[in-house]
Amino acid sequence: MNLLTAVIFGVVEGVTEFLPISSTGHLILTANLLKTPQTEFLKSFEIAIQLGAILSVVVLYGKSFLVKFSVLKKIATAFIPTAVIGLLLYRVLKSFLLGNSQVVLWSLLVGGIFIIIFEIFYRQKESAIEDIGSISYSKAFLIGIFQSIAIIPGVSRSAATIIGGLILGLKRKTIVEFSFLLAVPTMLAATVFDLTKSAGSFNSGQIIYLVTGLVVSFITALFAIKFLLYFIKNHNFIPFAIYRIVLALLMFVFH
Repeated sequence: MNLLTAVIFGVVEGVTEFLPISSTGHLILTANLLKTPQTEFLKSFEIAIQLGAILSVVVLYGKSFLVKFSVLKKIATAFIPTAVIGLLLYRVLKSFLLGNSQVVLWSLLVGGIFIIIFEIFYRQKESAIEDIGSISYSKAFLIGIFQSIAIIPGVSRSAATIIGGLILGLKRKTIVEFSFLLAVPTMLAATVFDLTKSAGSFNSGQIIYLVTGLVVSFITALFAIKFLLYFIKNHNFIPFAIYRIVLALLMFVFH
């Protein structure tokens, strides 16, 4: 890895983290395209630069949501199943799933098809929940279970969480913003947990790459969040689904 690849990874992470197209999947595909070896450092790097995306959420939503205790309780409830499942499957994720481009491509393809089918039949009810603070604890917990599906690279944490919320009766903007907020403890826990196990093995050059990727992902994530909030005002997720399918098919053909 060098500074240029660290910047590229940071851009990919920041742009894709909150869009329903899978940031982890794109990072794995980017590593393959750049012929960056799937070392333990790269796997940790791909997890750790998520801190930049976390900071973008804190900057944009800190004053409006993250200071409300009622909202924090719902976020904590949704985080519980993700934390438990992530802890139990950490070794499987690090050893077999991260870096597996075939898993990513199939997840992108199948997920894209599912999103299209879902959007065709989905109709928002008039009684859909509009206020994040009004989400029940049971619905918050179920949203966390949906999010846990994204432990499979290529599924997309954002897509799984948002579609889960729509199924459970939340308005699109509401679940999109809740997905942003839920990303904070989810990605923070994943990053801290991984770094406590591997940070001691990083050299000074690798730390510079890590900081570079983190800063770049923070900047690009700010724009990605604002773009998604603007996009969902008049669009559903079918364009993202088509992108997932096309990307997967192209990679299957040319990879």
